[in-house]
Amino acid sequence: MQFQRFSRHDYLKLPEKPGIYKFFDSDNTIIYVGKAKSLKKRVSSYFTKANQNSGKTLRLVHEIKQIEFVIVSSEFDALLLENNLIKENQPKYNILLKDDKSFPSICITKERFPRIYSTRRIDLTKGEYFGPYTNVKAMNGVLDLIRKLHKIRTCKYNLTEQNIKAKKFKVCLEYHIGNCLGPCEGLQSESDYLKDIDEARKILKGKIGIVSRSYREKMQQSASELKFELAQSYKEKIERLEQFQSKTLIVNQKITNTDVFTMTLSEGEKSMFINYLKIVNGSIINSETLEIKKKIEEDNGEVFRFAIFDIRKKYNSDHPFILTNFEIEPWENIEISVPKIGDKKKLVDLSLRNALFFKKEKFSKKSIQPNERLLQTLQEDLKLRELPIHIECFDNSNIQGTNPVASMVCFKNGKPSKSNYRKFNIKTVKGPDDFASMKEVVGRRYSHLKKENLQLPNLIVIDGGKGQLSSACEALVEIGLYGQIPIIGIAKRLEEIYFPEDSIPIYISKKSTSLKLIQHLRDEAHRFAITFHRQKRSKESVASGLDSIVGIGPNTRDKLFREFGSIKRLKQSSEKDLIDLIGKSKAELVLEAIKKGSI
Repeated sequence: MQFQRFSRHDYLKLPEKPGIYKFFDSDNTIIYVGKAKSLKKRVSSYFTKANQNSGKTLRLVHEIKQIEFVIVSSEFDALLLENNLIKENQPKYNILLKDDKSFPSICITKERFPRIYSTRRIDLTKGEYFGPYTNVKAMNGVLDLIRKLHKIRTCKYNLTEQNIKAKKFKVCLEYHIGNCLGPCEGLQSESDYLKDIDEARKILKGKIGIVSRSYREKMQQSASELKFELAQSYKEKIERLEQFQSKTLIVNQKITNTDVFTMTLSEGEKSMFINYLKIVNGSIINSETLEIKKKIEEDNGEVFRFAIFDIRKKYNSDHPFILTNFEIEPWENIEISVPKIGDKKKLVDLSLRNALFFKKEKFSKKSIQPNERLLQTLQEDLKLRELPIHIECFDNSNIQGTNPVASMVCFKNGKPSKSNYRKFNIKTVKGPDDFASMKEVVGRRYSHLKKENLQLPNLIVIDGGKGQLSSACEALVEIGLYGQIPIIGIAKRLEEIYFPEDSIPIYISKKSTSLKLIQHLRDEAHRFAITFHRQKRSKESVASGLDSIVGIGPNTRDKLFREFGSIKRLKQSSEKDLIDLIGKSKAELVLEAIKKGSI
């Protein structure tokens, strides 16, 4: 499958739509195929999550060079298309769905007194197929529903007229327990049996409205006749019908060996965007979207027709059917149609959706987004080699050396990425030493990223002047990353920007958007550090106060802290609240300590 391709660094440009994605290595080999409810969120998770501990995943991310994707209608369709692509390409990093199994379907056989059963083998000569179903339990529920609503045989007898007249067969247990009406002995006519098959076919096609209305009428009639048990049984049948899962679009055995082409024009009609879907045995196996430059005076139909011919030649397609959204002149032995309803129309809509997204993406690249403009300004002001898409900022917090903590906030595309924020308890520094604290947390952060082979930021910001910046640089030197990541310090007083090994700061205009972004980073890191520091201080003040009470152990202390969080809230609590939480005897000890002022 060839489709719109991105560099691994452009993953944020993917759409937030369901689809499948493929990863390619440096040899242009597919190494992984996946599905997603949101392509952008799923693919981004490979490059942004800090908890990718799997060795396989780390190796996979390291090998990714290019990304391709295709949009589909739903996550369910994405799963089926993923299944087809994995079987076709056998990517080395795919484990699931790599065998030769397929999703099961339901078959109505073509024999006399047709049977209904599930199968993974599709043979259109044997019957009519519905599905496939990704959820086997749901499929079995459909079969069970049909068998409870209608008396369908499960035996494999060859019920020809001659065999029945010759009385070759005897009714089985299914007849005696009421699940079959005995067509094998001629106890049910073929016409009556086929009525049940027609009703079952309606259910499998998703046309449950007629069946549901019929049951609803029977339910109301039974209730009016005071046959409440019978009415309840119809109600249950209606509920089960409503839970039925209709068939998918991606795999539909009735749409075989067909090409789908759709096109949309740019403003001014200088470009034509075309999407192609290749359908083989009911499944999409190829997709491509391309842009064709054209002259305004050129006939759109002729350009589109030539493109169709060229793409079919490229994919060696000799399919006799073409579905499209634009009327064109047909050629010999090819049937071209513009469907208006049904599954064929849904396929055309799906193809057009991909073409429209490709068109939107092309034009969005030409107009720089506000956030990208902001990052470009920051890149120019700081003379950075790369666009600072990923920025991390550090700050310390303590009161005269007590409860020292630090924070790291992360901005991506100029906006806070709060899931990537980190808190640090200072472990190796005693007393109020901001420089040593900064060295510790920067060293811990990037030694972890280096060890786990995780993505490094495009810029590090240190809240502080030359001293804190020098300490952070020492940490980077020790772990071998100094010079690989741009790092700056921002001093609070005059908003000076310091660079490593340069004692003279630079000043960015107070009106500059890039300075406002750096200030936003610094203020967010400060807020996050202060919040963490207050939480830690409050916890320790409660713990230290409760430790002085004889008879109150660690478990009770932790329970009180979780409930009240601070000494102030503990003192405001009622006697009943304390008794309910820790019991009467311990509550009296706490109340006595509060009364004496010992906490």
